[in-house]
Amino acid sequence: MHLDVQDLRNFYYRSALGRAAQKSLRDRMLELWPEAKGQTVVGFGFAAPLLRPYLKDARRVVTLMPGPQGVMPWPAGMPNTSVLTAETMWPIETGHVDKLVLLHGLETSEHPSELLEECWRVLGPGGRALFIVPNRAGFWARRDITPFGYGRPYSPGQLETQLRKHQFLPERQIGALYQMPSGKRVWMQSAGLMERVGRHMPTMMAGGAFMVEATKLVYPPKGRVERSTARRAIDVLEGIAEPKAKPI
Repeated sequence: MHLDVQDLRNFYYRSALGRAAQKSLRDRMLELWPEAKGQTVVGFGFAAPLLRPYLKDARRVVTLMPGPQGVMPWPAGMPNTSVLTAETMWPIETGHVDKLVLLHGLETSEHPSELLEECWRVLGPGGRALFIVPNRAGFWARRDITPFGYGRPYSPGQLETQLRKHQFLPERQIGALYQMPSGKRVWMQSAGLMERVGRHMPTMMAGGAFMVEATKLVYPPKGRVERSTARRAIDVLEGIAEPKAKPI
């Protein structure tokens, strides 16, 4: 079940913990994708807080928000790029996306397989997708005071297995959200230190979320490809036996 867009906006833009989470996720994403010059960048779910760095140089930035979640205009003070869409029927042509980011989209989806098929469809040759999900072993998935406490959390192995089943090749994996999921001052003051230290720890042990970068696989035809020969035209009367004399 998708969260309400108002709750997501209040968390990421109007709370100290949400702004810290936004910074952690965005910084880690930019380590993988520092730029998107001349590219088409699409976010699904509630990926808007992460996509602002690409607005300047990308050819196009689109934020798709699923119907059950709701939509909000984004970015503030600029032409709107947000689109309300069906979860598994995006208004994007096949193979036109260079970079695709999913945040609060996969773990809350009621149709994850169909959603991954749609991700595969819109991604272009050489395109890359970044799937951001709650870490099943992390503290953030155990508390419902943040959006990461809702939906189905994943382990890194579970997500990679699901991606491979839908013709994605996982390339890189990194963690994020190493600070505690609390707005208390003592934890907020130590957030920066915990983020720096946590990046040197295994993803499944420390991170509240993790990111898997994947590319699109296009399989060649299986088996041996043989040339088929055209069938010979058949005359109208071909194959009809000559009439035999009727015995007297």
